[in-house]
Amino acid sequence: MRKLRPWQQQALIKALRWLLEDRQDRRFLINAAPGAGKTLVSCVIAQTLLEHQHIDRIIVIAPRAEVVNQWADDFRRVTGRYMSKVTARDGDIQSLGLDVCATWSAIQGLEDALQAMCRAAKVLVICDEHHHAAVQAAWGEGADSAFSNARFALVLTGTPIRSDGVESVWMPYDDAGTINHPEGGTYTLTYGQAVDLGYCRPVTFHRHEGRFTVDLEDGQALQISGQQSVTLPQPLARIAGLQRALDFYRLACTPQFEADARTPLATGYQATMIECASQKLDDLRLRLPNAGGLVIAPTIDMAEYLARLIEQIDGETPVLVHSQMANPESKIKAFKSTDKRWLVSVAMISEGVDIPRLRVLVYLPNAMTELAFRQAIGRVVRTYGPDDDTRAYVVMPSFETFERYARRVEEEMPASIRTGQSVHAKRCPACGGDCPLNAKICPSCGHAFPLIAPRVKPCPNCEALNPRDATVCQTCGAAFATRFTLTLDEALRTGAIIRGMDLDETEVQESETMAPYIRSRILQSGDEKLVRILKTLPDESWTRLRDILL
Repeated sequence: MRKLRPWQQQALIKALRWLLEDRQDRRFLINAAPGAGKTLVSCVIAQTLLEHQHIDRIIVIAPRAEVVNQWADDFRRVTGRYMSKVTARDGDIQSLGLDVCATWSAIQGLEDALQAMCRAAKVLVICDEHHHAAVQAAWGEGADSAFSNARFALVLTGTPIRSDGVESVWMPYDDAGTINHPEGGTYTLTYGQAVDLGYCRPVTFHRHEGRFTVDLEDGQALQISGQQSVTLPQPLARIAGLQRALDFYRLACTPQFEADARTPLATGYQATMIECASQKLDDLRLRLPNAGGLVIAPTIDMAEYLARLIEQIDGETPVLVHSQMANPESKIKAFKSTDKRWLVSVAMISEGVDIPRLRVLVYLPNAMTELAFRQAIGRVVRTYGPDDDTRAYVVMPSFETFERYARRVEEEMPASIRTGQSVHAKRCPACGGDCPLNAKICPSCGHAFPLIAPRVKPCPNCEALNPRDATVCQTCGAAFATRFTLTLDEALRTGAIIRGMDLDETEVQESETMAPYIRSRILQSGDEKLVRILKTLPDESWTRLRDILL
C-alpha cells in the first residue's frame, strides 16, 4: 500500500469506520483542497475495500478525458488493477465488466450498462469533482439513475458549492447552500490547512491594472477601468449592446494588434500580463528549474493569440490545447513530462489535471464563477516534492469580481505566509544544491547555468532602458503608463450582441462573408416566408443558424 500523508491516513480510517461500522449512510465525502491528494487516498480506500471483499468492482466518474487517464494510471499503480477508460457516450460498453473510469458527460449514454453493473456486483462509485452532478442537470440525473444500486459511494470535491446554487445529487444542503453531510461521514481539509501542512504551495495574486481609453468617432473618449463602471454619453447610450461591449473585462480579453492587424501588439494589455507572468516564471525557475506557466483563455481565438504573444515575448513556442484540435490529451501529457515553459488552454486544464510543476497562472477565463476560479488556482499550487519552497503566482485582470475571490482565498492561508517572499538563492538542477543568485557555475558540481538575457523596456520619455517590471524610469523618473488605447471599432470587434445573441468575432466575420450570397438567393427565390425570415434575422447571425441546422 502506498505511503499516505497524515491527513490521508485519517481520511482512510474515518471512511472505513463510516462505511463499514457506523453504516449510517453509504456515501462518504472528502472535501479537500485541489492538489492535496484526494485521488491517492481514494485509491487506497478502494484497495482496502477490495482486499476485505466488501466490493468487487470500482467505477470512477471524472470531469474530462485527461483526468480519466490520470485516474486509470494512479489506480493501477495503487491497486495493480486495470481500469477501462470511457470518455464518450459511444464508449466500449462491452468492457464494462472491468473497473471503469468514465467522464461525467459520458454517463448519459451508459446509464443502462452502469446500472446493470451495480446490480450484478458490489460496486464502489467514486465521484470526482462532484459539483458537476447538479440535481437538475442531465449529468446529475444520469448519475442518480446509473448508481442507485451501488454498494458505496465516495464523493470527492475541492469546491463543494456550485456557483449557480444548484444542489448536487446525493448530498443534503443547508439553507445557506452548504453541503450538510453528517460530520462522521465527512473529511475536510481546507486550502489553508493544506498550505500550512506543506501539501500545497501558497499563492500570491498579481492584480494586473489597466485603464483603457476608447476613442469615440466624434472626438470624445471613454476611460474604462476594472474599478468603476462606465456611463455612455448620448446618443451612444441608445445603441443596443454597446454598454456590455465596453465592459472592462471584455476589453481585457480583446486582442490588440500592430498596424498590420496580424502581429500581437507588444505594448498591449495582454502583452503586459504575459511580460509580468514570464518574469515571475524566470524567478521561480531559479528555485524550481522546470517550473511551468499556464494560461487559461476565454476562447480558442484568444488562446491562439496569446500563444503567438508568448512566442513573441519569450522566444519559445508554447503548448496550445483546446477541444477543436486533434489529441489534446497527448499534448497535455507531453507538456507534463517536459520542461517547456508555457501551456495555453481553453477550459481543458481547469479541473483535476495534475501537473505539479505548474507555478504561474495567467487567468483570462470565460467562466467568471468562484468555483472556476478556485479550480484554476488548484492547478498551480501542487507541491513538487519535499524540497519545494516556491510560491504560486496568479496574474489576473484587476477588477472587483476576481479580487473578491482572491481575498477569500488569501484569508484561508495562514497569516505567517500570506506575504510574498523574495528568492534568496537559486537551485542547481543537477545536484539540487543552493547557489548564489549571480553564480554562473554551481560550486558543488560544476553545472553551468544557462545565461538569461535581461528583460528590458525603453522609456517612452527618454528612451533609457529599464527592467521589464519597472514602474518608473530609473533615468528620468517618468511613470510607465498602464493606459491602453482602442478605437471604438476595435472595442466592438470582440464579437457582436444582436437581438439577444452573443456572437463571437469568428461567427460575425463568417456571417458577414455569407450574408450577400444568402440574401441574394432568398430574394431570387420569391418565397415570401423565406423573405420574412431574412428580414427578421441580422446578417451577423447566419453562421450561428448554419451550425444549428447542421
